[in-house]
Amino acid sequence: MRHLICSFLLLLLPAGPLSAQLAPYDVFPPADAPYYRVRYEASTKSGELIFPVNYTAWVPPGVKTLRGVIVHQHGCGEGSCKSGLTGAFDLHWQALARKHGCALLAPSYEQPDKADCQMWCDPRNGSDAAFQKCLVDIGAKSGHPELARVPWALWGHSGGGHWAGGMTLLHPERVAAAWLRSGVPLLEVNANRPGIKAHTVPDAALGVPIMCNPGTKEGVTVKEGRFAGVWPANEAFFGAVRGRGGLIGVAVDPLTSHECGNQRYLAIAWLDACLGARLPQEVGGKLRALAAGDGWLAPLLGVDATPAAQFSGEKEKAVWLPNERIAQAWMQYVKDTMVADTTPPPAPTRVQAKGGEVTWEAEADPESGIAHFVIERDGVVIGQVPEAPKNPFGRPVFQGLQYSDTPTQPLVRMSFTDPNAGDGGTHSYRVIAVNTAGLRSK
Repeated sequence: MRHLICSFLLLLLPAGPLSAQLAPYDVFPPADAPYYRVRYEASTKSGELIFPVNYTAWVPPGVKTLRGVIVHQHGCGEGSCKSGLTGAFDLHWQALARKHGCALLAPSYEQPDKADCQMWCDPRNGSDAAFQKCLVDIGAKSGHPELARVPWALWGHSGGGHWAGGMTLLHPERVAAAWLRSGVPLLEVNANRPGIKAHTVPDAALGVPIMCNPGTKEGVTVKEGRFAGVWPANEAFFGAVRGRGGLIGVAVDPLTSHECGNQRYLAIAWLDACLGARLPQEVGGKLRALAAGDGWLAPLLGVDATPAAQFSGEKEKAVWLPNERIAQAWMQYVKDTMVADTTPPPAPTRVQAKGGEVTWEAEADPESGIAHFVIERDGVVIGQVPEAPKNPFGRPVFQGLQYSDTPTQPLVRMSFTDPNAGDGGTHSYRVIAVNTAGLRSK
């Protein structure tokens, strides 16, 4: 099954230990509180992780007890693995974590060029154990030992989707929800590639909300090319889970191939809905169950959803969505990805001017993130940060975006230099946040 996926197909890693912290994994943002980091060297023991791995977590300031952890898992290949170094610093994903009292955790597997990423993206090859160890160690570092026991919300791209789906099948009792962008775990129905072990779907996994999110050019509308097999793998996985009544949906990105595009505007909203409905109120409590009949349904590859009670098609073959709000967002996403937003972003805080430099702090809009900031002096606009926001994969965002949906390096600072500050006058500055839907803060 050559399709799979091009994202995980690479050469076998030569035997022997790996060198520590080689480029491109040697440049990353510092992890001062509220950020925490642990790193583990490669193991030469059978069944353990053969790559070094770096885990960085952000803990919402002021949170007394964590209720969960949101994992943002990069894809395969050296470039995608490197992109994981900034995942915990993403302001938009932090907004989701803050809302639900969760940590935001981003791994970075130090996979050498042309190595076999099945050696980490299949969690049975040691990454499951390394991940659970990092929760204990970061919990101790951060003063939140409950991190080792709380539920997980898993987002993964490409090989990261394979990992997130695999972890869901291995530990369904721990997973609040899983979003699988352009990668799914292989089951017996589609695992015919030598060297890839098939997963099975336990009954408990049928109650975990899962969303499959391929790009349309990954085999839906474009049937040839490097990523053409992604859709058949998604379709087989969806059919196997949904056919048994699983709470699984499909949201085909109508604009993209393997890049992440604008998926975060539906993914974060969907995870928000699932976390709100599933997280236990007390640490140690069980995840709350969702009733399939309370959701909305849509035909596979369709664009219209209806309440489950009103759906006239075959329910065991229909896309499942948790509620009306998500169904409305899903219908917009599968048409043009332009998920609507009517809420302005939070206003920036702690605006300070020293000499010619203006600095500030800001939290992202949970619905639409931050596109840029507008700087005013004495009520007149004098600049914008970034001056020309860019994103080759979707809506321009303040922090920029890499291929696996993480901020670019170096991280963009909330700072602006006024070239005319030295004119001898006294001035008043204001900073306005603008989200990616174009809405302005106070």
